[in-house]
Amino acid sequence: MATRDVIRGGSLVLPEGLVQGDLVMEGSTISAVVPGGVGDDVLEGARCHDASGCHVFPGFIDAHTHLQCWTGMDWTADSFETGTRAAACGGTTTVVDYATQDKGMTMPQALQEWQRRAEGCCATDYAFHMAIADWNDRTRRDLPSLREAGVCSFKTYFAYDHLRLDDAQTLEVLEGLAPLGATLCVHCENGTLVNALQERVVASGVTGPEGHPLSRPDVCEAEAVARLLMIAHLAGDARVNVVHLSTRLGLEVIRAAKARGQRNVFVETCPQYLLLDETRYLEPHFGGAKYVMSPPLRSASDRAALREAVAAGEIDTISTDHCSFNLMGQKDRGRKDFRKIPNGGPGIEHRPALVMTAFADVLGPRELCRLLSENQARVFGMYPRKGVLAVGSDADVCVWDPARRWTISAHDQHQNVDYTPYEGMGCRGRARLVFVGGTLVARDGEPTGATPGRYVRR
Repeated sequence: MATRDVIRGGSLVLPEGLVQGDLVMEGSTISAVVPGGVGDDVLEGARCHDASGCHVFPGFIDAHTHLQCWTGMDWTADSFETGTRAAACGGTTTVVDYATQDKGMTMPQALQEWQRRAEGCCATDYAFHMAIADWNDRTRRDLPSLREAGVCSFKTYFAYDHLRLDDAQTLEVLEGLAPLGATLCVHCENGTLVNALQERVVASGVTGPEGHPLSRPDVCEAEAVARLLMIAHLAGDARVNVVHLSTRLGLEVIRAAKARGQRNVFVETCPQYLLLDETRYLEPHFGGAKYVMSPPLRSASDRAALREAVAAGEIDTISTDHCSFNLMGQKDRGRKDFRKIPNGGPGIEHRPALVMTAFADVLGPRELCRLLSENQARVFGMYPRKGVLAVGSDADVCVWDPARRWTISAHDQHQNVDYTPYEGMGCRGRARLVFVGGTLVARDGEPTGATPGRYVRR
């Protein structure tokens, strides 16, 4: 007989708004959403959890992670075990990771390998996008089998020589995905320009982390976004997701495409582009290396434009692009040449608190739920199984205490990395209880040790 858990007396964050009441979980699913509270018959034999003063959210979804992954320079510091544990501590209950078909590998082989890495060790549920680096006839033929395996989103790159596809290949990918109803996520940077600008910056004598943003200016992103959206238009308004948008120029390109009538354009940004700026690259003692990620941190005006877009509802999702490397032993290999610094930063644990804090005075719980959970589920084929508190949905729940005040510190984090880009930032609110499939995986920011995570077929 399935266990019964009742989350009592919280403000349930529902599609229609906040409702005071109780949530009932039977085993791994939600069995009742009860405004006003359940009766004694339901409470008998149940495990009760006090949510007084808290918001009860559907579990948060991070739809952009790179766990246990070789990036061309090094392995990421976080495995699926450590990364999902850290995610759960922050309130995230599902991650969508980027499985990658490297050159010479098939997509089924890549999916099998990522399944092997994740199986049996995850605190959160997990799904996979499939990144395509080797577009050929075999890859084209394999698309339907990936769709049958529950993969409904794919990724291509306009940058990184070992990953990127050209424009004609990108068009063919979009045409291949269209009959499957799949979404293509794209890393939008002009790789040819980036390569040339890196050479110029180094030749000018700039070799430290401050050279990284100089070699990847906003134009490189905006041009690639514009190119993607034109190719998507050519492919019959194909479904595309612009990942980690970082610039005002890129945002303006997206606005123009939507004004022309393109409907299937989804936009993601990340906390780093909403909270940090390019002055971080000037931190002394090689501290700027912590922020070497692509796209790079941008200007204060870019940050302001993105924050305004979030508040106005122009951004669909906020995920992390969590791609962690230690400062010592990994990033410090590029002390003499910023091009050798592994690109990426950690964030999987702190995203909910950072976003809740940054927009506490601008957006309410309902809007924050859309940015952190509901829209990820809708865009990537998991709704209403996930992303909503509803009868029959997965019992993925975050009980969020908005009254908690705390400070982010690498010393206290669960990410398997020796720093956090958000060191010393004060946060308003914290996950009190986090359930994945009805199992308690974290309490007050600490893991319980449970690993109930399952693969999500989408």
